Amino acid sequence: MRKQIAQNKRNTIIIMIIFVFFITLVGAAFALLHHDLSLLVWFFVISLAYATIQYFLADKIAILSSGARRADRAEYSRYYRVVEKLVAEAKIAMPKLYVIDDAAPNAFATGRNPDHASVAVTSGLMDIMDDKELRAVLGHELSHIKNYDIRLNMIVFGLVSLVGLISDFGLRTLLYSDRDEEDNSPIGMLFVLIVLICSPIFATLVQFAVSRQREYLADASSASLVGNSEDMANALRKLDAHTRPMHQQNIATEALFIVNPLKKSIISRLFSTHPPIESRIERLENAKK
Repeated sequence: MRKQIAQNKRNTIIIMIIFVFFITLVGAAFALLHHDLSLLVWFFVISLAYATIQYFLADKIAILSSGARRADRAEYSRYYRVVEKLVAEAKIAMPKLYVIDDAAPNAFATGRNPDHASVAVTSGLMDIMDDKELRAVLGHELSHIKNYDIRLNMIVFGLVSLVGLISDFGLRTLLYSDRDEEDNSPIGMLFVLIVLICSPIFATLVQFAVSRQREYLADASSASLVGNSEDMANALRKLDAHTRPMHQQNIATEALFIVNPLKKSIISRLFSTHPPIESRIERLENAKK
């Protein structure tokens, strides 16, 4: 576990460096296109500023973008009771608890470290899970917190969000620019197009690489925390049987959830940030042998 935590901390730093480098690369492309070196400097400064803001505010942005609201202790006493017992056993700080009013069963954890973390569950999850299964799902989310998966996922969430904005802005700039085409560098134009087209693919691959293995590890950690793997396996079976797209969808937050919250399609299955639920259940069952 300590090895995984250390690796997550290293990966967070590496991804932030890659992020700053990538944004600077976009700036270099536009600087070459418009023959203006100051654009490179501005993109570099903006990338540093955004990375800093992202580190402190990404969890709040994720909560807002999911439509979550703070869970009232009186209304959700069961929710608080389960989490309070789990955090005592896991020896971590109590996270802030949120609820998403959505019939689709799902949950996620976010934050920059175990002392500044939040957990959100949908009303649909609370409705279908018995106490043991709910405990396993929340154990899964608390494992993400304890293992520092939340920090890594938070940085990736910010990267995916900004890459989408930059790609959209860049393509619109190229399509609707009023500048004389003769003033622009043909090589710069090609460079910009390559960067803007490839950037969403790059961001998706980073998200894909970061998320899949951590879902397996969080399942196993939850099984260890609650004392058995059957409760986690049963919870996954129930999630699989009742899964549906969430009303408020955001591709940037996809990797945060315990199961894929997006509408299913051939493409989404191919590039899903989540391993198949059947595979997750199989690993839990094999761990019992």
